[in-house]
Amino acid sequence: MDRDLSMNLVRLTEAAAIGAGKYLGLGQKNLADGAAVDNMRKMFDTMAIEGEVVIGEGEMDEAPMLYIGEKIGISGMGYPRVDIAVDPIDGTEPLSKGINGALAVVALAPQGTLLRAPDMYMEKLVVGPGGRGAVSLAYDVETNLRQLARALGKELHEMTLTALDRERHRQIITVCRELGVRVRLFEAGDIAAAIETCFDESAVDIMMGSGGAPEGVIAAAAIRALGGYMEGRLIPENQAQGDRCLAMGVEPMRIYTLEELVKSDDIFFAATGITDSVLVKGIRYEKGNIARTDSVVIRGKTGTSRNIQAIHHLDKKPYYAR
Repeated sequence: MDRDLSMNLVRLTEAAAIGAGKYLGLGQKNLADGAAVDNMRKMFDTMAIEGEVVIGEGEMDEAPMLYIGEKIGISGMGYPRVDIAVDPIDGTEPLSKGINGALAVVALAPQGTLLRAPDMYMEKLVVGPGGRGAVSLAYDVETNLRQLARALGKELHEMTLTALDRERHRQIITVCRELGVRVRLFEAGDIAAAIETCFDESAVDIMMGSGGAPEGVIAAAAIRALGGYMEGRLIPENQAQGDRCLAMGVEPMRIYTLEELVKSDDIFFAATGITDSVLVKGIRYEKGNIARTDSVVIRGKTGTSRNIQAIHHLDKKPYYAR
């Protein structure tokens, strides 16, 4: 895929973030999500692609735009055929409360290469490049931590694990503390936390725990682009969710490797901050109807990661100024 797609992806996430950011701290999740989806969908119309949404806002009867199966772009023009994974707001709850952890994210990969994950929990294990080959969801928590420490040349007390602050992760946290491994909990939005494991300057070595499966696939695109490693396991909570997995061609309770979650290195990933996160800063609004955004875009073919700061004069962008 053409490297110029990376800049177009950033425009998508910037537009979504600007739309959603106007509702920061107002407790209006639905309005914020609608603005983000609307702005992102408008910007998709400017992209030279022939795509299909495989991770999106839900089924066609649940979402008017960016629904699973929606066709994006123009067919018959020779444009790249791509899978599209979007989350116009990863972290609607933090956004509504005005706290850290909300992002607008999108990933593109060649057609047929992104796992079609239903909206349910996924157990996730994520490490940076140095942890590849050392960890697996097939191992228990202690084994993973000990083997990762050995691979990274660290003592256990020098290691840090990050996880969503949820009761379901209590056993993981307990094992870490018994071993002397530091634990850093976060409230919401595990895409940024997963990606953080892949940067050398990060203080985090591993992310474990369960969260949304669609977000897991989006994170996996960035993880693969950055050379890290991830495994995921879909966890149905009832028979209906298990049946949904099978209908979408995925197996519940099976461990999916990174190469099965994302089957190509020719990936693009972009994220723009809505509120501050470990990955990017949140959007800032200034007088004169100006917005400042902070974004990251990653290209898998080269492993290049770019941080982009932009100043938007919203009076000159009426198509998404709200």
